[in-house]
Amino acid sequence: MPEVKFEVDVDSPPDEQPGANPFNRWHPDIPAVVEVDDGETARLEALDWTGGQITDNDDPNEVRDVDLSQVHYLAGPVHVNGAEPGDLLKVEFLDMGPLNGRSEFGFTGTFSQQNGGGFLTDHFPNAAKSIWEIDGYTVSSRHVPDVRYEGKIHPGLAGCAPSQELLEEWNEREQELIDKFEEDPESIPNHPTKKSEPGVANPPTPEGAQMGEMDPEEAEAAAEEAARTVPPREHGGNHDIKDLSIGSTVYFPVYVEGGKFGVGDFHASQGDGEVTFCGAIEMAGYVDCKFEVVKNGMEDHGVTHPIFEPGHRGPNFENYVTFCGYSVTEDGEQKYIDSHTAYRRACLQAIDYLKKFGYTGQQALHILGTVPVEGRQSGVVDVPNACSTLALPTGAFEFDISPGSLGNAEDRGDLVVTDEPLE
Repeated sequence: MPEVKFEVDVDSPPDEQPGANPFNRWHPDIPAVVEVDDGETARLEALDWTGGQITDNDDPNEVRDVDLSQVHYLAGPVHVNGAEPGDLLKVEFLDMGPLNGRSEFGFTGTFSQQNGGGFLTDHFPNAAKSIWEIDGYTVSSRHVPDVRYEGKIHPGLAGCAPSQELLEEWNEREQELIDKFEEDPESIPNHPTKKSEPGVANPPTPEGAQMGEMDPEEAEAAAEEAARTVPPREHGGNHDIKDLSIGSTVYFPVYVEGGKFGVGDFHASQGDGEVTFCGAIEMAGYVDCKFEVVKNGMEDHGVTHPIFEPGHRGPNFENYVTFCGYSVTEDGEQKYIDSHTAYRRACLQAIDYLKKFGYTGQQALHILGTVPVEGRQSGVVDVPNACSTLALPTGAFEFDISPGSLGNAEDRGDLVVTDEPLE
């Protein structure tokens, strides 16, 4: 086991950690708290992405009331000796898992439409929560019965710090999108344009900001421009790619001296798209990272965004039921080569299918967000319809979900769903 260079206490708040506090914003001046040499391996631990706001109980109000200004809480930053702007930071994920003996559960949430919403929020506007037991790499839930499988564990979020110039570019272009949406909501494709929906981007805000170990006065000023960790960007960030699992190698562009690498938002499993927004099995966890520097890698290899080589650890499902969706909305509106709408329709087809086996819509949604479903842009050239597909592995279920078994519905309970407004 490599040396634990960033350790967390799941029983302490994010800003009261016994060692270094995690950070939840991207800014070049957040100081590194871990130092490693080129070629060194280190273990990094991280709280769950909410910093402990969700606990192991049956109360969905915890999901309804999550303070999203705080997320995500990341381990680091890590200074890699020898890394300079223009290099690539090669990070190999040698091992990862839950914090055994300290936190052995995960959670999935459907966010309230008034607080984050999600991919299918107009169909599922109320908050719901499922708790998952993590037994090694195998997951199961008392809230979603008869589903048990080996998860595809991965960090949802990893990346290097931006330069000041790149940070300003992010803020400028995202603010332009926000301004465009405020002026003409209908001009933004794929956004529901309802006032209760989330916006199109999350601008910097000092509210909820945790700037690692920055000097408090400097941190207050930096938080005014520090980027939220919500989306992926050129440096890495919140990609939520389920295949960045054990054995994967990622090459991150380096924009500041040392790279200032951060990682977190661990998932015990996730389906492609993370369609419930809080859609993976979120957990506190660890990762063993081997760091290497590729000198002048950005120019020499033409890399301006992260690239990765996936690992080969399972699960290795053999059989799937696959659902198709096209660029036509639920209301019958024809879109043009719209993969977003097509994947949405594929997901809704899968949810309706799972209902025939006794699951409720919320349970089915949580299945699609957590089981390692395979999402594909299967066709993007045949006007006017893109074709997106969602392949659901039959081996994740403890009963036969093949089309030949349709009609064999059982009562599989339900998630507890809140219909109360935000507190």
